[in-house]
Amino acid sequence: MIELDFSKGGGLIPAIAQDWKTGDVLMLAYINEDSWNETLRTGHAVYWTRSRQKLWHKGESSGNVQIIKEILVDCDNDTLIFKVEQVGGAACHLGHPTCFFRRLKEDGELETISKPVFNPEEVYGKK
Repeated sequence: MIELDFSKGGGLIPAIAQDWKTGDVLMLAYINEDSWNETLRTGHAVYWTRSRQKLWHKGESSGNVQIIKEILVDCDNDTLIFKVEQVGGAACHLGHPTCFFRRLKEDGELETISKPVFNPEEVYGKK
C-alpha cells in the first residue's frame, strides 16, 4: 500500500476533487491520515475540515456525497486528485456545482459563471 507523505503540510495534504466524467475541478480540500483511511474504507470522499478540526464526510449535511471513482497520486506522494461522482450536482457549500464558480474579469472584478443548484440556507440553515 502506498504511504502518503503527510509530513510537509503539518499532517495535511491537498486533495483536489474532480468530476470523473467531465474533468471539471469541483473543489480543493485537505486530508489527514484518518480521513485518507476512511476514504479508502468507505469509497466516499472524507476530508479533514481545518475550521472545525474534525473528519468531514463530504455531503454529511447536504446529501451531496462524492463517490470515489479513481485516485491519482502526485510524484511526491503529497497531493491527490479524487475523481468522483458528485451526487446531487453540487460540490460547493454555497450550492454551486463547483467551488470555482467565479471568474476574474480583466477589470479585476469577479463574475459568477454558474447558477446554484440548491439554496444553502434551506440545506444548512445558514449561508
